[in-house]
Amino acid sequence: MNPNEATGSGQAPFESLQATALALLAQAEGFLTSFLRPWNFYQIGIALIVFLIAQVLAHYLAPMMRDWMRRREGWPTWRMRILIVLQRRLRMIFFVILIWHVIGVMQQVTWPSRSYLLTIVAQLASAWLGIALATRLIRNPALRTLLRYGAWAWVTISILGLGDEVQALLDSVAIDLGGARLSLWLSLQAAVLLIALIAMARFLAGASAASIRRNENISPSMQVLAVKFLQVVLYGAAFFMALKLVGVDLTGLAVLSGAIGVGLGFGLQKVVSNLVSGVIILLDKSIKPGDVISLGDTFGWINALGARYVSITTRDGKEYLIPNEDLITGQVVNWSHSNDFVRLDIYFGTAYGDDPHKVRRIAIEAAQGVNRVLSEKPPVCHIVGFGDSSVDYILRFWIRDPTGGLTNIRGNVYLALWDAFQEHGISIPFPQREVRMLNEAPSRALD
Repeated sequence: MNPNEATGSGQAPFESLQATALALLAQAEGFLTSFLRPWNFYQIGIALIVFLIAQVLAHYLAPMMRDWMRRREGWPTWRMRILIVLQRRLRMIFFVILIWHVIGVMQQVTWPSRSYLLTIVAQLASAWLGIALATRLIRNPALRTLLRYGAWAWVTISILGLGDEVQALLDSVAIDLGGARLSLWLSLQAAVLLIALIAMARFLAGASAASIRRNENISPSMQVLAVKFLQVVLYGAAFFMALKLVGVDLTGLAVLSGAIGVGLGFGLQKVVSNLVSGVIILLDKSIKPGDVISLGDTFGWINALGARYVSITTRDGKEYLIPNEDLITGQVVNWSHSNDFVRLDIYFGTAYGDDPHKVRRIAIEAAQGVNRVLSEKPPVCHIVGFGDSSVDYILRFWIRDPTGGLTNIRGNVYLALWDAFQEHGISIPFPQREVRMLNEAPSRALD
């Protein structure tokens, strides 16, 4: 290959960029030349006067509109939000309305060319106002700002008639990746399409998730699985559709994704294990949102099932994020797996002089008088042994709201037993130790 040809081919993108930039400069020079005409100055002055009038109207009418909205009690929230958005943009609304009326009057009394700049200003103001109002529907502030400024730039270029030149300028800034050419114009197209499709996928996923959660025939775990699966499908489809629409070859992407998958399999084993464990948990319905579980020293109820972890909230307000793999490989006590009934046991002892039949009856009656203890599953009391200083009993009772706590209900039953035993003269013995000091009389006798 001739070195001169190689150098020329390497400079071709730079020469194309330079030619495009010169064309834009020439067009800007022509615009400035026409801008210096007297009637163009008149149109700019008219636009400034209209803007000042709109500013004065907004300054006086905005507080009046704000006071009027404060007196509208009982109006729906969505209606008040629309009024707030309009109230904050009264200046631009008045400017658009007034300038279009001025253009209409000028086209009737003078040549249309003498209102050319005013028409461009009116079109830009109308487009900017419409974009500002439309993007208020987007809740994400970062996405709203990005789309707003991107749309403003696009409509400005389109109205000024610079679309072809800007496209050529952006397309000239490119790099070659093997057999593919990646330009700035292609990247912007891909970004815009990807943002639009992801926003649409997010809207569809949110609407579908709300519909799934309202369906009482689907279990909570299957609801979570369906929502996660739907999100993966919609976001994945949005990503691949955006790449396909801008002309990216997905065959090479498939090979690349396979290589990345192998790397992820080795480098992110724990992450993949947690993801698979999360799917297994959702499928076998071993735990679901709202279940009360114990895992080691952690006791609480499941707040949410995630793709990588399970959120557990304890009675003291702490939130533990337990990896899904620990719930699959470890021993988990699910207090509400098949039903909400939970049996609790407490142990106590009484003196040998107390009648055990009477003790059992008093203990059962005391437990039945405690809130949260079920009456349809009555408590039972049994003797479990004869200890060194007491007759040992076990009191068993049932509750159906483990989320209300276990320690507190045990404490309430113990208090009820204490009050009942004090009332009926039942004594609770405790071990007693007697210490005797031996004198030294035998040793003195030997002396």
